[in-house]
Amino acid sequence: MNQDEALAALDDVEVVPCLQAPLAEAKELLAACLEAEIPAALDRAPRCHDGTCGCAPKLELLARPEDLPRVAALLESRWHGMLAREGTLGDLPVAAAAVEELPCPACGTAAALEDGACSGCGLQLG
Repeated sequence: MNQDEALAALDDVEVVPCLQAPLAEAKELLAACLEAEIPAALDRAPRCHDGTCGCAPKLELLARPEDLPRVAALLESRWHGMLAREGTLGDLPVAAAAVEELPCPACGTAAALEDGACSGCGLQLG
């Protein structure tokens, strides 16, 4: 699927933000979605503050609500691929469905987030 086909598929339908990412990563994720035949588009993400916080601008990846499970599966697959390439997979399960909580990418703690952060190391994840 190319970008024009995706935009046509998303024309006049409800789209929801799947995630926010910096420009380069957002473009990479959009390309991965299109390659997987998931219609998606990019739009500006709202600023986190008044613009004086120093955060880099971000984009939102938008998709149809019914495509969110496919986007999540794509992201999970990419994450596991990165873990395998880095050699940090260790004893982590291959499928996240086998665990109640996904492990933290920094410390491996598989527990509920506390105020959007890992309860093991404090890494902000949500």
